[in-house]
Amino acid sequence: MRILLFTGKGGVGKTTVAAATALACADRGARTLVVSTDPAHSLADAYDTELGTEPAPITDLLWGQQLDAAERMEESWGDIQSWLQEVFAWAGLDGVEAEELAVLPGLDEIFALADIKLHATSGEWDVLVVDCAPTAETIRLLSLPDVLSWYMERLFPLGRRVNKVVAPVLSRLTNLPVAGDDVFVATRGFFDRLDGVKGILTDPDTSSVRLVINPERMVIAEARRTYTYLSLFGYRVDCVVANRLLPEGITDPWFDRWRALHAEHLTTIEEGFAPLPVLKAELAGDELVGLDRLRGFAADLYGDDDPAAIRHTGEPLAITKSGKSHVLTLQLPFADREELDLGRHGDELLVRVGPYRRAVVLPDSLRRRPVVDATLEGGTLRVRFGPAREDPA
Repeated sequence: MRILLFTGKGGVGKTTVAAATALACADRGARTLVVSTDPAHSLADAYDTELGTEPAPITDLLWGQQLDAAERMEESWGDIQSWLQEVFAWAGLDGVEAEELAVLPGLDEIFALADIKLHATSGEWDVLVVDCAPTAETIRLLSLPDVLSWYMERLFPLGRRVNKVVAPVLSRLTNLPVAGDDVFVATRGFFDRLDGVKGILTDPDTSSVRLVINPERMVIAEARRTYTYLSLFGYRVDCVVANRLLPEGITDPWFDRWRALHAEHLTTIEEGFAPLPVLKAELAGDELVGLDRLRGFAADLYGDDDPAAIRHTGEPLAITKSGKSHVLTLQLPFADREELDLGRHGDELLVRVGPYRRAVVLPDSLRRRPVVDATLEGGTLRVRFGPAREDPA
């Protein structure tokens, strides 16, 4: 089973790259499903066919799906949504307002994760290609397993116990709708649908993220940040796709400046993302719509190589022993010291890069070891742990 996740800044052509890759995998004999998690779906447009919220055939071995959070709402969120609507109605909101507010931000990403896990574990597919939303939404999507796991392990059991004690008292003092145990059961079941998805998407033998980039300064800068954040959460990027490069055949002097800029940006991409391989795709002369055009694009991009093959291996997080010390190494490509913040809380190492934070759960071998120092050089964070503390007598 291979899972390929394509992301990039809006407008770089990631849907085209994802659609062409999925088609090429199917043409090589792999049972392939391509899924769009972008709320602004354009996957059906790329194939010039109808796609819905359930997998639909495109070719004999290629199926496509455009996820719709609204259709997943009732089956996964019904009990919770009903309680939230009651709370909002109690607060004075009318029915429409209460219904809208009961759909919490970020639910579409959660439903997308649940579907990805379902497809990945179904045994029906050899390759799963995910056309992700633009980079900011992708980072939020892929950070959700960490956030939800933290909540379910630490706050959820406490909240359920407190509710059992407080609910009877509140029911006598106020008519505020109190969450019943059915709400907590629904929440537990909702999380169980996601449990294990992080392990699937960070498995180096299964999943890879591919960054789609245009030769533009702002696009490259955002891709660098995305690479950092993906590494922070343990996701492996196996290649970069430099899309919409000016074709070599264009010789008109009017394009000389444009060609020079593309060459400069391409050098920046190749040097900056090394050792990741960089796949190159030229700017098309017309729209890349339909199977024939996508097949031609995939042939130019991958040649005779297997599109699903792992193109680069790397370990975002590793622990090594050095004398009496242990060193935790975390790859944070392009991270700056100014945006990096470290902390320690119990058995967790808290790593913040810009607006994103990850709680790295330390293995038993490091939990009783104090942090001695930390360095960030060349995109590699090294945290050194000293000898284990002796237990108090």
